[in-house]
Amino acid sequence: TVTFADAGHILGSAQVIFDIEEKGRKFRHLFSGDVGRGGDEILRDPQRVENVDYLQIESTYGGREHSPRTDADENVCKLVCDTLKQKGKVIVPAFSVGRTQQIVYVLHQLTDAGRLPRVPIFVDSPLSVNATEVFRLHPECFNDEIYQFLREKHNPFGMENLTYIREVAHSMKLNDLKEPAIIISASGMAEAGRIRHHLKNNIGDPKNLVFFIGYCAEHTLGAQILAGRSPVNIFGEPQEVRAKIASVDAYSGHADKNELRRYVEAMTGDIKKIWCVHGEESQCLAHAETLR
Repeated sequence: TVTFADAGHILGSAQVIFDIEEKGRKFRHLFSGDVGRGGDEILRDPQRVENVDYLQIESTYGGREHSPRTDADENVCKLVCDTLKQKGKVIVPAFSVGRTQQIVYVLHQLTDAGRLPRVPIFVDSPLSVNATEVFRLHPECFNDEIYQFLREKHNPFGMENLTYIREVAHSMKLNDLKEPAIIISASGMAEAGRIRHHLKNNIGDPKNLVFFIGYCAEHTLGAQILAGRSPVNIFGEPQEVRAKIASVDAYSGHADKNELRRYVEAMTGDIKKIWCVHGEESQCLAHAETLR
């Protein structure tokens, strides 16, 4: 028998519970999938699973701790405000599902509170636009706070100064944008999609900010930019990196070392064996040590 439980990682993400009966023996095997951190701006916390015998668990950040989320919102506010004051643009590489909606929600809250000026914000990625529509249609997956916000106020993923862009022609018009703006575009690691066009057009201007809010795997363009490499190759051409580069890991959708430990501690059952999967070797080994 297979049962799905909320994993709190992205919208619709699930832990997979297998209740297995073979040769008169019964046991429960839990496949964690990607585990959310809990306390998410949008999603509910991962559900507690009971009576676990065997566990396969992700280890993306099995050896690392994230910085606190409260600091992240402050960082976003300061970095974005400083850039806009200099008449610069903020370029945000973001994953289409989860991270884009999260940063839009944070920008919405900061704008509503009067802490950010109402500059144009563009979400330029057809997949992000489609994913945001799915989020909007499934408020039953939201935590209580955002559900109330949705019912009492308005769409948490929409405001007057926010434009969602699907068409290539509209995306290309952003190249001619002279005034300060925030452009959120996929992919989060800057490996594909429209973000590379925005980086090519804006990474050479010291007034601008390239702001990473997610994980960049080794050898990706995002990782090279974060490592301080200049020039970097975009569409096969070297581009000097003069823009300010910043990153925040607190918006990660993955539980960190301590959050993964608490997730396992919350389970019940006599866990006989644990497999640490889905992480670089160093993270898997560190996670295994914590769980031991």
